[in-house]
Amino acid sequence: MNVWNQLRQCYDPEIPVTIVDLGLVYDCKLTKKEDGSTRVDVKMTLTRAGLRNGTGHRPRRPSKILTIDGVDEADVQLVWDPPWNQNMISEAGRMKLGMI
Repeated sequence: MNVWNQLRQCYDPEIPVTIVDLGLVYDCKLTKKEDGSTRVDVKMTLTRAGLRNGTGHRPRRPSKILTIDGVDEADVQLVWDPPWNQNMISEAGRMKLGMI
């Protein structure tokens, strides 16, 4: 079960780069619960604070994560600390954006 691979299929709606390559995903935890089910918790941010209301962008929807076999629950939390900046973009993301 590879949640990171699934997150790499999610693109930012304004920039043609994945949320992972943009450095928007801060944390991803898999938890095996006592009842045998698996829960995924993701903490991520957005590129601009102006997107906080989620207009046209629904980062809290865990639908892609829930398509992974073996994942029973998923929660995506928006966090604002640390604030996102362009230094968080991966080398692959920089190449796609022409920054390298």
